[in-house]
Amino acid sequence: MSRVEYKDYYKTLGVPRSASPDDIKSAYRRLARRYHPDVNPDDPAAEARFKEINEAHEVLSDQEKRQQYDRFGSNWRRTGSFDEAFRQSGVGMDGFGDFFGGASGFSDFFDALFGGRARPQQPRRPQPAHVEETLQVSLPEVLQGGRRALTMRVPSPDGSVRQRRIDVTIPRGVRDGQRLRVAGEGAVRADGSRGDLLLRIQVADDAGFQRQGDDLTTEISIGLTEAVLGTQVEVPTPAGSPLTVRVPPETQHGARLRLRGQGLPRAGGQGRGDMLVRIGVRLPRNLNARERDLFRELARIRGEVPTPQTVN
Repeated sequence: MSRVEYKDYYKTLGVPRSASPDDIKSAYRRLARRYHPDVNPDDPAAEARFKEINEAHEVLSDQEKRQQYDRFGSNWRRTGSFDEAFRQSGVGMDGFGDFFGGASGFSDFFDALFGGRARPQQPRRPQPAHVEETLQVSLPEVLQGGRRALTMRVPSPDGSVRQRRIDVTIPRGVRDGQRLRVAGEGAVRADGSRGDLLLRIQVADDAGFQRQGDDLTTEISIGLTEAVLGTQVEVPTPAGSPLTVRVPPETQHGARLRLRGQGLPRAGGQGRGDMLVRIGVRLPRNLNARERDLFRELARIRGEVPTPQTVN
């Protein structure tokens, strides 16, 4: 009988033997993202590591398989088949001596192990074959929804990885961390059925906007006289069409204008959040003589005493 090479599934996932199911799931997701073939194209070592990670997760995430592995190590599959054969033959471990003492028991054992007169077994439930990936979406897609064509690398029972083109509908108002389920687009099980594809949504950062829950914050810059006397400015939006906003007179630097209902869709489709427009006031530079005189006159009127720069 050939010797089975011992595989330390706990070491493969980098977790202790006392790891909880959540610890195992977290370690698997972290390593699967790191060694996924999409992240490491044309890297046989990464692909082999990815297969090892999947094999370890398949065993340690299943309570029954994990118990067998903890008890018998790499021989857990083979040991499980012998245990099942003993049960089907009706011979307990305490009757082991009698078992080999009679031809009938010997025959029953091998019939159960290799086919013969073995009792029909209940078909095993197909193992889950769900595939989880991260899908990054933009703010315009969050606001308006849309469709995306994805090329996914989906594992097969024989260990090979095949590419599939999948059309995904991104619902309006999708949220960061939300999971979209695409039925029947996961890995192929041994019985030919398919699991599901689970897409974990990650809303991409936008250079022009900051997200705070359902609210968006952006910043615009206006001149000093515009801040003092008031003005109208165009404010960009994630949807692309700018909004015309009135800035009231005497607006201070750092003030925020709230635009109701111009943020992200709220959960459950109950309206939208707000957009906060932060005002930055630009101070004039490179003043000419006339402009300096006007500022001196303004200082005199307001009772302010500017201190001229001293030139050595």
